[in-house]
Amino acid sequence: MDSDNYDGQSHAGENWLYSNVVKEHFFNPKNFATAAPVDYNAVGLVGSPACGDMMKVWLKINPQTEKIEDFKWQTFGCASAIASTSALSEMVLEKGGKTIDEALTITPQDIMARLGGLPQIKVHCSVLGDQALAAAVNDYFKKTGQEERVKSNK
Repeated sequence: MDSDNYDGQSHAGENWLYSNVVKEHFFNPKNFATAAPVDYNAVGLVGSPACGDMMKVWLKINPQTEKIEDFKWQTFGCASAIASTSALSEMVLEKGGKTIDEALTITPQDIMARLGGLPQIKVHCSVLGDQALAAAVNDYFKKTGQEERVKSNK
């Protein structure tokens, strides 16, 4: 990671070890759901309370175009998990929203690149974001009778 991305300031008595982009998404999350959204047609939940990171993603998908029109989320976890989900939501909604197929091309590496990197021990957070999106899309496929499009893993 590029050291120019780190602010070197102390946060809560410890050095902040994340990029300024991670800091921005953690302290000012984008597309965060304060309550469970209504009128969304896909939901995905991944993670484990035992390991500490849980992500829930809601998608509003246009059935005619398969464009993701909205992406809301809630994450219980560390700064990396929150920032990864926030950044992913922005990536999916850019330029009016990606189609399902376009959104599924986003990789954990793309999420980490958007964040300016993550510490090696936190890479799994970007993977969880990727898995949460895939789980929500699979939910949509099941709800719309497209079981043949359900994927077990990317």
